[in-house]
Amino acid sequence: MRHMVFALALTMTLVSAAVAGPFEDGLAAHDRGDYATALRLWRPLAEQGTADAQHMLGIMYANGRGVPQNDVQAHMWFNLAASRAPASERDEAIKMRNVAASNMTPAQIAEAQKLAREWKPK
Repeated sequence: MRHMVFALALTMTLVSAAVAGPFEDGLAAHDRGDYATALRLWRPLAEQGTADAQHMLGIMYANGRGVPQNDVQAHMWFNLAASRAPASERDEAIKMRNVAASNMTPAQIAEAQKLAREWKPK
């Protein structure tokens, strides 16, 4: 019985590792403070239109993690995430976009909105 439990646990570990993709690998990198790797993994996903990756880039720009702190970029990525996220996640992106906006001038907000409007998936 012990061997069966061990085999099941090993199988579950291997399956979860096989299911993990660039986004999950980016989360692991971010959690350990390896922001360069997180950025390298998330940027292509964000540029393709993945809302979760766009949200995480917003967080990175808002906090200056792995990138220079930039509220305009943070606002833009949060705005894009809010427009693509499922309803259950949209409110968080909107909240984060509003936090970024609270630190911005009207001109910066307009610039961020323009960047989001002009953004196209790659």
